[in-house]
Amino acid sequence: MKRLSLLLAGSALSAIVATAPALGQMEGLPPATGAEGVAPGKPAETQMPNARNQKPAFAGQTRAPQPASMPKIAATVVAEDLPHLWAMEFLPDGRMLVTAKAGAMHIVSAQGEAGPKLDGVPDVLSGGQGGLLDVALAPDFASSNMIFFSFSEERDDGNGTSVASAKLVTDDKGGGKLENVKVIFQQMPSYDGNKHFGSRLVFGPKNELYVTVGERSDPEPRVQAQDLNSGLGKVFRIDMNGKAVSDNPFAGRDGARPEIWSFGHRNLQSAALDGQGRLWTVEHGPRGGDELNRPEPGKNYGWPEVTYGIDYSGQPIGKGITAMKETEQPVYYWDPVIAPSGMAYYGADAIPEWKGSFLIGGLVSQGIVIVHMDGDKVSHEERVPLEARIRDVKVGPDGAVYAVTEERGGGESSIVRLTKS
Repeated sequence: MKRLSLLLAGSALSAIVATAPALGQMEGLPPATGAEGVAPGKPAETQMPNARNQKPAFAGQTRAPQPASMPKIAATVVAEDLPHLWAMEFLPDGRMLVTAKAGAMHIVSAQGEAGPKLDGVPDVLSGGQGGLLDVALAPDFASSNMIFFSFSEERDDGNGTSVASAKLVTDDKGGGKLENVKVIFQQMPSYDGNKHFGSRLVFGPKNELYVTVGERSDPEPRVQAQDLNSGLGKVFRIDMNGKAVSDNPFAGRDGARPEIWSFGHRNLQSAALDGQGRLWTVEHGPRGGDELNRPEPGKNYGWPEVTYGIDYSGQPIGKGITAMKETEQPVYYWDPVIAPSGMAYYGADAIPEWKGSFLIGGLVSQGIVIVHMDGDKVSHEERVPLEARIRDVKVGPDGAVYAVTEERGGGESSIVRLTKS
């Protein structure tokens, strides 16, 4: 393991990661400054919003202050020179199961060594934003060895996000295979594009599986985020066989897909349960408008009719409105964007200052965004800059926080361990 050259002290930081890969910025955007040099009590974000005339619907909906006291964090690279990763999950013995965007799975040892590719992974469409995406262990993994994973799937009439189940069989050489691979769910309709596949997989307290997907980005399909007969721009709630859970809000309703839990979403790449077992998500906004939500059954989260932020062209999205009676307000939003990726709820004791918070990976903000909660509202926002695009975030069995880095456009990934110093 490599100790990074600096300790991270809350948000008063300079650049880190002299020994870790440089991961690049979003094309056409300046490097993120995060909260470097910003005093506690002030918002971590210091850049001007893209939509300067938009106002939050309520106090604290954006740019919450930093906590008065923030822990000093040490960062250690535990694995490097990995393929371009998209997700990771801890196995019960402490090893890490990772997905590589190009279409491979590996097991990474506790010492940071990646085993050979697992056999049996199906073909994936890895162009653009597609590829092998999220992975989650079945609730009964200890006895069943079943895993679930999402990927962008090539189809006769286009492509889309699909979910598969498989049995993970490991060997004594650090590798193994997937057996009984079965596609259990397909986002429909298909679309011939390469953007906004989502997706995250989260098991709920009743073994239900939440599946988050995108609305495929382009103006033509994205309006289907409002269409209950379409699977674009939705959160789904299915069982382990891929079927709609019987008490889903639109089960039995004509003209609606029974798997839908909530709708009106843009591109959902962050999801986690809180300490009460409730689902929370963060979705990518356009230029501005990344949203933290607690999706509730049957509710409409607005996209593309209602949103914060503006289009990439600089023009308003639709009518440029940020509120409408029939849609839900985000719990919190970011403008400029953090570009959210993986997300975890911190319920451990190793970093007590973060207990009860959400940890969100930032692709553009290049670090971890810590969202402190007061009930169901955000009280404070803290940032730990890593000078690296963060693709996934997990809390390890040791209570440390593990972040998966990526390079824009491909390249190698690392796994970084964050602990209180």
